[in-house]
Amino acid sequence: MPVPVPRQRAIPAVESGQAPAASTVRGPSKPEAPRTAEPVDNPSGAAATNLTLLLIEDDPGGSPIVPELLDASGKPIRIRTARNLTEAERLLTDDVHCILLDLALPAPGRTADDDELAVLKHVLKLAPRHAVLALTASDDTERAAEAVRVGAQDYLFRDELDGRLLSRAIRYAVERKRSDTAERRLAEGRMRAQENRRLERGLLPTPLLEGSSLRFAARYRPGRSRALLGGDFYDVVRTPDGTVHAMIGDVCGHGPDEAALGVELRIAWRALTLAGLCGDELLGTLQQVLEHERSDEEIFATLCTVDIAPDGRRAGLCLAGHPAPLVARPGRPARLLPYDNNGPALGLLPGARWPRQQVELGREWSLMLYTDGLIEGRVGEGRERLGQDGMVELIRRQLGEGLRGEALLTAAVNEVRQLNGGELTDDVAVLLLDRAA
Repeated sequence: MPVPVPRQRAIPAVESGQAPAASTVRGPSKPEAPRTAEPVDNPSGAAATNLTLLLIEDDPGGSPIVPELLDASGKPIRIRTARNLTEAERLLTDDVHCILLDLALPAPGRTADDDELAVLKHVLKLAPRHAVLALTASDDTERAAEAVRVGAQDYLFRDELDGRLLSRAIRYAVERKRSDTAERRLAEGRMRAQENRRLERGLLPTPLLEGSSLRFAARYRPGRSRALLGGDFYDVVRTPDGTVHAMIGDVCGHGPDEAALGVELRIAWRALTLAGLCGDELLGTLQQVLEHERSDEEIFATLCTVDIAPDGRRAGLCLAGHPAPLVARPGRPARLLPYDNNGPALGLLPGARWPRQQVELGREWSLMLYTDGLIEGRVGEGRERLGQDGMVELIRRQLGEGLRGEALLTAAVNEVRQLNGGELTDDVAVLLLDRAA
C-alpha cells in the first residue's frame, strides 16, 4: 500500500541530474491542444520518449504557474493544460506519462458535503494506468497525505514548486506507478495461478472403493508446463454389487481444452457406471458425450475400462484404441493383457462397437493401467521409443526389486523420464490396483 511521502525539499542540481532550473514562465491562458508525439510502446516508460505532463488546474486568473521542466537527460518535459475534467479526458492520450492534479478543482456534481478527494478519485478512475501527482496548498498537509493513501503517487505544495522539484517528482511518480503496476500484475498472476491449481486439484478424482479389499495407487503428471491437469484422466469406483470398475483415458493433445474434455468424460463415465452401464453400451454413450463436447471434429480419446468381479478373480476388459493393461502375479513375469479385440478410439467412427473380453486374474495380482505418455518417451539420444515391451521389462525388473504400490509407480515414472533424457512432453497417468491373497 502506498505510504504518504514527506514534504518535498529543494534539491541541488547535481542530485536531480540536470542543470539549474530556468526561471518560471506562465502557462497558456487557453487549453492547449494535444501535441504530436512519438509513438510510445509503454506509456509509463520515461526512457522511451520525452515525458509529457497533463496539468489539470482551474485557475480563475487564467494563468496557471508552471515552471519550465527538463527531464533527466535535459530534454524539455511537454506540458498540456486542462481547466476541467472534460478537457482533461480529451487531452489524456497514451503519450501522457503523468498527471498533475489540483485538488481544489471541483469534481463533477460535487456538493459541499461530498468527499474532498472526489476529484482525485474521479481522475484515478479516468486514468488508471497513469501516474498522478496531487497539487495542494502548503497548509493542507493532511489532505495531501490522504491523497497518496487514496492512490496518488506523490503530492506537491503549490507555493513550493520549482523546476527541479517538479521534474524530479514527475520522474519519481512515473517510476513508482510503473513499479506499482508491475507488482499488482505479479500479485494478480500469482492469485490466478493459485486459483487454477485449486481448481485443477479439485478436478482430479477421489476413488470410491469403500468396502473393497483392493489397494489403489496412482501417479499423474501433465505435459503442460506449470499445470496440474492434462488431457489424461482416470477413475475407480465400486458399485453396490461389489464390482470394482477402473478406467483410464487420453484425449488427444494436452492443453487446457483437452484437460476440460477429459474431466467431462471422466465424470460422465462415473455417472454411467454408477447407473449400471458397462462395456460396449457405456463406451457408446461416452462417444456421444465426446462428439457433443469436443471443439473440433478431429479430436478423439482413447480409453481402457476394466470391471473386476466381486470375488476379485476375473475381470472384463474393453479397449478403445488404448494400450492394454499390465498384470503381474506372484511367480510369473509381468505381461500385457490380451488386446486382439481392441476397438477404435472414441470419436473416430460413428456407430463403432467395443467388444468386452473376459480375463482371468487369479487369487493374487497387480493390475496397472497407463496412458501412452509412459511408453512414448525416447530411449537415449536416438529416435527409439521405450514402447510397451520396454515398459514391461522395466516393470518386471522393479517388481523383482520388491517395489509395490506408490513406490513402484514413482520409480517407473522417474526411470522413464531418465531414459528420455529429461521431462516428458506428453501427459502421463498411471494407476495400480493390487489384490493380496
